[in-house]
Amino acid sequence: MKSYLKTKDFLITGEEFRLELDSDLDMLVTQPQPENLAAYYQSEDYISHSDASKTTMDKIYQRVKKYSIKKKIQLINSFTNTNKTLLDVGAGTGDFLIGAKNQGWKVCGMEPSTTAIEKALEKGVTLYPDFTELQNKKFDVITLWHVLEHLPDVERQIKNLKNLLNDNGTLIVAVPNYKSFDAKWYKENWAAYDVPRHLWHFSRTSISKIFGRHNMEVVKTKPMWFDSFYVSLLSEEHINKRKNVFRAFAVGLWSNYRALFNKECSSVIYVLKNV
Repeated sequence: MKSYLKTKDFLITGEEFRLELDSDLDMLVTQPQPENLAAYYQSEDYISHSDASKTTMDKIYQRVKKYSIKKKIQLINSFTNTNKTLLDVGAGTGDFLIGAKNQGWKVCGMEPSTTAIEKALEKGVTLYPDFTELQNKKFDVITLWHVLEHLPDVERQIKNLKNLLNDNGTLIVAVPNYKSFDAKWYKENWAAYDVPRHLWHFSRTSISKIFGRHNMEVVKTKPMWFDSFYVSLLSEEHINKRKNVFRAFAVGLWSNYRALFNKECSSVIYVLKNV
């Protein structure tokens, strides 16, 4: 692997990390990868595990989350069958599962954060901390919404997911795309690098190649248009400690415009099936 760029943990420690390019997979790898990753999630600002609506950013996040949940449920409903069994990996505080349950899905979630598990339980959703208690289950749809980039030993994780998926089931993976325009514009300040919590940084090619090793193929992709704006807004704060809303909107808009032609959206949803 060769060096791609250097960036840092903007959220908690300020530590520097390298992104190295695996040219065979067309993927970036965070180096070094800390042994104690849990310590890098201990922040009240890590709002993916929070229902906070205190700051402007919190409120934007919560509004986009509600819209995104609606679109996600529309997507999984397009793969409905008689069973409608769903596993959401990295379920956060359980809002997506609640929405799916209201649409008739038999839901199950996995989430390592004890704080998120407690908040989900308050909403009536039980989440498991790892794959151990799911070993004898099978699911029609498994979703990972911005989760795969967090998982250590990604090859082993894909094996686990494949074992939990019905033969004709559907795996849905959403991840940031380091080849998007906003990633290239912000470079080391691109918020979606989010090192060291993000261990892997995927491209469209790398997703096809990695899952191809496990006899799975990408049958459909969908852009996540809101991500370019949200990530750009966070990236602006990395540059000058404040949110340049107008420039973030311009960069996000141009990134989406470019993606209309080159398909390199800020984040991409991949729909995968067993070959």
